Amino acid sequence: MSIMIIGAGLAGLSAALTLAEQGTACTLVSAQASERAQSVMAEGGINAALNTMGEDDSVANHVADTMRGGVFLADPNAVRGLCAGAPAIVEKFYALGVPFSTNQNGIIQRNFGGQKKKRTAFVKSSTGKMLMTALIDEVRKYEVRGLVKRLPHHRLNTLHIENNTCRGVTVTDTFSGQNITLSGSVILACGGMSGLFEGLTTGTTQNTAEVAALCLEQGVELANLEMIQYHPTTIGISGKRLLITEAARGEGGRLFVNRSGKPWYFMEEKYPELKNLMPRDVVSAEMVAVTARDDCEKQVWLDMTGIKKKVWQSRLSDLRAQVMHYLAIDPQRQPVPVSPGIHYFMGGIRTDAAHRTSCKNLYAAGECACQYHGANRLGGNSLLGAVYGGKTAAQTVLQEAQPIDPIAPCADIYREASPRFRAAVSNILGRYLKILRCESELLQAQSELNALEPSAQNAAEARLLRLAQATVQCALLRRESRGAHRRTDYPDTDPACQKQTVVNRTNVFYRDIPKETE
Repeated sequence: MSIMIIGAGLAGLSAALTLAEQGTACTLVSAQASERAQSVMAEGGINAALNTMGEDDSVANHVADTMRGGVFLADPNAVRGLCAGAPAIVEKFYALGVPFSTNQNGIIQRNFGGQKKKRTAFVKSSTGKMLMTALIDEVRKYEVRGLVKRLPHHRLNTLHIENNTCRGVTVTDTFSGQNITLSGSVILACGGMSGLFEGLTTGTTQNTAEVAALCLEQGVELANLEMIQYHPTTIGISGKRLLITEAARGEGGRLFVNRSGKPWYFMEEKYPELKNLMPRDVVSAEMVAVTARDDCEKQVWLDMTGIKKKVWQSRLSDLRAQVMHYLAIDPQRQPVPVSPGIHYFMGGIRTDAAHRTSCKNLYAAGECACQYHGANRLGGNSLLGAVYGGKTAAQTVLQEAQPIDPIAPCADIYREASPRFRAAVSNILGRYLKILRCESELLQAQSELNALEPSAQNAAEARLLRLAQATVQCALLRRESRGAHRRTDYPDTDPACQKQTVVNRTNVFYRDIPKETE
């Protein structure tokens, strides 16, 4: 039995570790070393109903917050498994040496957006880096034993799919250009679609969206592509957006805009229960609304000056260092200018609760997959979804994988979309797939993308363009406002649209969300 994992971030490492612990070998393919995966960049924390804060938290509460935050578009069976598995995952990381903040009651948990309980375990504002360090070290033990084989600086070239069954992959060494064809089951753990919105996302520039585009071309179904999360607090740096972690608001940071010359803490006035910790889609939309008012300035500020010095030192020191480095502002003493930036893709490769895709023998986990987050992801659920998703995908492969006959080597030359073409696609999507959308603008995006077709110079560019077109088609199909998808021409949430938007090679259509099982 041969198993390939494409991607070596949290989801890929979690899958590899799960397989290796069961004595099953795998090949871990990645464009770069795990230390440079996007998972390292995650800051705020990982969710689990540990109930260490005396708030009577529970798995049921975590499930309810996740489903409500995703506006009931997530797979309820997947969410239940995710939340039930969370405490054991956090406890395992703690046992592996992850230095979570603790007190006499155990792991300290902080407030995070869209959640009524303190549920987010953290390591200052470098949680992703610490989780990755622990998994990298643990997986290395199995690399030495030959159970995990690394293929760094390799990119996916081709999925070998016949009769809707994946029989393996061809990957290309980006240093030498040499192809390697591998037969067996495949787990995709390749991250989100940042490459569709170059320069506009907090994600790594290495997440090119090429795998999602390849899946779409080869007949694998994608879902909910219109659900693109704008994080409310980002700042612009060279080539991308820098995240100001939600932990800043979890520890007491406050958003305001100057209205008639005076600070207006609009989230606290409009949402007295969760205030600045409303779900990210709500906060981002409110920022757009207040800056559009005639009596308000066009800049929103994050005021962190009320956070205690001890909290800055023990929980947010690295965040402070980042802001001082990029903005030359000390956030402990001055408000920071912030604006929404694309942060996460709730949509992606459609999977079921066991992480099967629409293609047999092909699985997906992490941000490239679509099932946990619905219309809007809660902060702290991404790290959890990656670890739990990788583990679950690997467990499913262990149950289902069958020997596959060797497939013929593939000589296809690996191609990439040119920077010029990527920029053209990103420019169109960035202008029209905004926080607030309407049919006329989406149709204009469709027209401009269609006009790019003659300029596509290779298969990679044609695939990327098709993925962009499919994303706009999903946004046009969903004639309602739900979570991250807000239509000014359809401002209400329509119960009839509580379905997945699904796209394949030829069609975009609705599919019912799986019914909750006992």
